[in-house]
Amino acid sequence: MNYNYLKINTESGICVLTISAPKSLNALNSAILKELDDFITNLGKDVRVLIVTGDGEKSFVAGADISEMQNLNAAEGETFGRLGAEVFRKIEILDIPVIAAVNGFALGGGCELAMACDIRICSDNAKFGQPEVGLGIIPGFSGTYRLAKLVGMGYAKEMIYTGKAIRADEALRIGLVNAIYPQAELMEQAMAMAAKICAMAPIAVRYAKQCINAEYDLDADAAIAYENKMFGKCFATKDQKEGMTAFLTKAKPVFKNE
Repeated sequence: MNYNYLKINTESGICVLTISAPKSLNALNSAILKELDDFITNLGKDVRVLIVTGDGEKSFVAGADISEMQNLNAAEGETFGRLGAEVFRKIEILDIPVIAAVNGFALGGGCELAMACDIRICSDNAKFGQPEVGLGIIPGFSGTYRLAKLVGMGYAKEMIYTGKAIRADEALRIGLVNAIYPQAELMEQAMAMAAKICAMAPIAVRYAKQCINAEYDLDADAAIAYENKMFGKCFATKDQKEGMTAFLTKAKPVFKNE
């Protein structure tokens, strides 16, 4: 599939995916969502970390395309929402880490996209919010679910009910993002984080992500049992032998994803 709205650059196991619709501040329409779906579905096995960002310095993703949504009926609205939700769920359960490098506005669908990623870092001019109620709708790409998970039910309800946008420092305070950087340093920092992840044993990183995602909705006993099972599976990998041998011999491990 040829992409009209995505820019892709892959090097040394790190793929940078840039959503590029600058005239609309990278707002998500059906065409962009379908391109995202195709990209995620066909992501190469050589990619160890995915970084998602937006084109330009003003906006990560400013929201969903209101001009497309304006005249939808109930069934069409549900279909549009399902498209976005399913794409974001695919991002969430990718077997590699996904970093959102939020460079400006992350409103509505943009905030929801960032929340579907494993880690969020942002520029100092970033703004986050779910302003949908001001348009007569609610978050439609799983925002009501993920925001409450990340920042707590009380703060999520305040943000969604009032439609307020928060600045980067507030997003950091409530745990919505991991770190804030100057705009000019954001991608450098995202690449540095991705490189650190790439230096780790890829199977172990994959198992760790599976555990964290799966255990979030399990009770304590089930979560601990699942982690124990995945911990054991690590010992069936060559990377575990490589990592521990390198540690004991004071060498640098060379992981082969085996």
